[in-house]
Amino acid sequence: MTEAATALKTTPLHALHVELGARMVPFAGYDMPVQYPLGILKEHQHTREKAGLFDVSHMGQVRLTGADPAGALETLVPGDIKGLAQGRMRYTLFLNDQGGILDDLMVTNAGDHLFLVVNAACKEQDVAHLREKLAGKAEVELLDDLALMALQGPAAAGVMARFVPEAATMKFMTCLSATFKGVPVILTRSGYTGEDGYEISCDKADAEMIARALLAESEVEAIGLGARDSLRLEAGLCLYGHDIDTTTTPVEAALEWTLPKRRRAEGGFPGYDIIHRQLTEGASRRRVGIQPDGRQPAREHTEIQDTAGATLGEITSGGFGPTAGAPVAMGYVDTANSAVGTALTLVVRGKPLPARVAATPFVPQRYYRG
Repeated sequence: MTEAATALKTTPLHALHVELGARMVPFAGYDMPVQYPLGILKEHQHTREKAGLFDVSHMGQVRLTGADPAGALETLVPGDIKGLAQGRMRYTLFLNDQGGILDDLMVTNAGDHLFLVVNAACKEQDVAHLREKLAGKAEVELLDDLALMALQGPAAAGVMARFVPEAATMKFMTCLSATFKGVPVILTRSGYTGEDGYEISCDKADAEMIARALLAESEVEAIGLGARDSLRLEAGLCLYGHDIDTTTTPVEAALEWTLPKRRRAEGGFPGYDIIHRQLTEGASRRRVGIQPDGRQPAREHTEIQDTAGATLGEITSGGFGPTAGAPVAMGYVDTANSAVGTALTLVVRGKPLPARVAATPFVPQRYYRG
């Protein structure tokens, strides 16, 4: 084992991944399964057709407590956290003073505290950011004793109901404290695939028992990071560090839906002046879906041109969409060329490839809303 490999962190399910024959790769400082013997294509299809189990324990789980944690958090994000009802969750963004995105995160109102899930590669800096900016306003606790899994796909609800009957009636973006085979879990009806499903937060010591119980169900297969990426790309969902980062604002990233009316009017979050101006006057560029012609995928950093050969931007995520049956991509173009149907040229390995701006998601999202 190399020195670099020994420095990688592992999740509580690491031994199970190895036992299942996973190909392990470094990801965000962790040794993570990129695929299992089933292979990325079949793992992707299985999740769309039945149910897939993902280990996402590398992500950061954070508890925020204090007299008014929602009010405190609103000084760092543009979302409506004060209006978040107990048992509900919301997607929002940490912003810098230029309106750039430091990370994207999920926030759940857990009653006596806020429960945050942040990206693995950003969790140390996110926690440091929270502690620095909210000192004296809220207590910030990184919950290192917890694991996190995602059960995703059309069969997820039926499978979960065998263990947690009350999970069946949960709606998209809600939270439930429950027991799974006698151990406490926090379930959220959410995910990163465009499918119905759940994320399961539990004690590290219980993670393997829960994973084995779910994998023993006939509909469930273990799914790696490779299929997780193709699933989220087809669903039109951003990957931090690729489709969004500190150089992109929520308006440029086509995430205006994360900016509710009250926050647009009141402000009080980093980068407000820049974001408000972009909302009013428009931004110079925009994240769009892109559909290359033919079968050849266009990968990240592929140059995007207009039909006359002028550079418009670049691909930020791209690959073949197994469910879409075609290559799919996202990237930034100047706003004048951002309308659905606009003809583009992608420079793939030095050759021009015709493409067009496409609506996202590339496959229908199937969240359960009741």
